[in-house]
Amino acid sequence: MKTLAERAAASAGRAAAPLDHNEAEPTPLDAMPAPDPMADYEPGDDDPDMVPVHIAWLRVRKDVRSIAKRELYNAPGTKFNFRGVDTVVNTFGPVTLKHGVNVFPVEVVAEYRDTTTKNNAKMHECTATVSWMVMGPKGDTLPVLLKTMGEALDTSDKGTAKAQSVALRVLLLTGGLTPTHDADPDSSHAERGEAPVRSAESYRDEQMDPATTPTRLDQIRGELRSLGMLNARVPNENGELETLDAIGGRMYRDRTGGGA
Repeated sequence: MKTLAERAAASAGRAAAPLDHNEAEPTPLDAMPAPDPMADYEPGDDDPDMVPVHIAWLRVRKDVRSIAKRELYNAPGTKFNFRGVDTVVNTFGPVTLKHGVNVFPVEVVAEYRDTTTKNNAKMHECTATVSWMVMGPKGDTLPVLLKTMGEALDTSDKGTAKAQSVALRVLLLTGGLTPTHDADPDSSHAERGEAPVRSAESYRDEQMDPATTPTRLDQIRGELRSLGMLNARVPNENGELETLDAIGGRMYRDRTGGGA
């Protein structure tokens, strides 16, 4: 059997040099070790710590902490608070960038069906199952692909993109175990009547205190909702009447850099 060098020489119209058996044969390409992507890496000032992916993801979770349900769906007969896709991505995006975590969709399986609303409007429904790869700053990945599903209705060609966006929100919230820190609507309040109810002014003072964290602001909002005091109007820092909900929202945005 001719060697690779002999075949190449024959095609070029010359004889191959005899093989020196005292020299080691070249290593086949498929037997060579894979190049190390970090071999020539030189860290920059703003680069993340080169830690394993599971540590980087844990740091992301520590920084995100919680995302409150601040958005309101208010349709006839249906009203509820929720965490929208933009809110979740706007919260996780800067933090994953800080810690060098990348999230990639590696497979999308979509199913479609046509449906109609109760007003007989034609809609296109998409259900997407997305497989995600989470990569850390060193180029390593979590040992399993994470799968989430999203559903969306649309009147034109945006159903698939919407469904994938919902699947991303599910991934970030479930993979990040992201709580809302909202008050439990089913929690017992039998003992609440025995404790003195705080004044609206005391809640305002705590909201405006620079030492009050975004997490505590979320807790205050839950307390105000359970007490029916979200819309209580109090003088703000400018002496103008403003609701406690609006004051808390401003303080939250100021302390999270305009985040969720």
